[in-house]
Amino acid sequence: MRTAVILLPGLNRDRDMIAAITKISGKPPVTVWQTETEIPNVDLIVIPGGFSYGDYLRCGAIGARMPVMEALRKKAEAGVRVIGVCNGFQILLETGLLPGALMRNASLKFVCREVKLEVTNAGTPFTASYRQGEIIRCPVAHHDGNYFADGETLARLNGNGQVVFRYAEGSNPNGSIEDIAGIVSEAGNVLGLMPHPENLIETAHGGTDGRGIFENALGLSDLAGAA
Repeated sequence: MRTAVILLPGLNRDRDMIAAITKISGKPPVTVWQTETEIPNVDLIVIPGGFSYGDYLRCGAIGARMPVMEALRKKAEAGVRVIGVCNGFQILLETGLLPGALMRNASLKFVCREVKLEVTNAGTPFTASYRQGEIIRCPVAHHDGNYFADGETLARLNGNGQVVFRYAEGSNPNGSIEDIAGIVSEAGNVLGLMPHPENLIETAHGGTDGRGIFENALGLSDLAGAA
């Protein structure tokens, strides 16, 4: 399975993501710079976290308009799996590949800590090895992670099973509506989430709760292959 990681100025979690993917898959991902207009044939494309373009204008707004994002859109529409983490999630929303918006944290403060997530849809290509309702741990580090969508969009997300992660046990760090921490596209192949699963994939991190997201996306587990 081949993977690509998108690189933009200001992203500061790209090395973490590259290290995690390399450790899990055994192969370093291809890196694709923002000005590229084509993405190689891969099975998974990841946009890591950080502060693309310094979060000027609006988080992810400038990054979403770089040439590489049109190439990413075409890959996503062709069924390639895509993960956007933190700023990557913000970029996916800005491109329209996922619905809704991410606003300033309700506390108006940057939050960096561990949270608990409930797996609310274990039937996606990213969650197949988790149990429905399973509670996992995951770190967060963001200032603008307060997910919002209007009532019609929320009804559609809930009705389609597109909400795949919710902050659990009172751990919502940002005020996200309905405790939403991660969603997938209607087709199910694009995942956006605020927490950083790449930072909890080995025992040296203190746990492996985030590892399954990548193993599933890459088809490295039996359950993922069947999803």
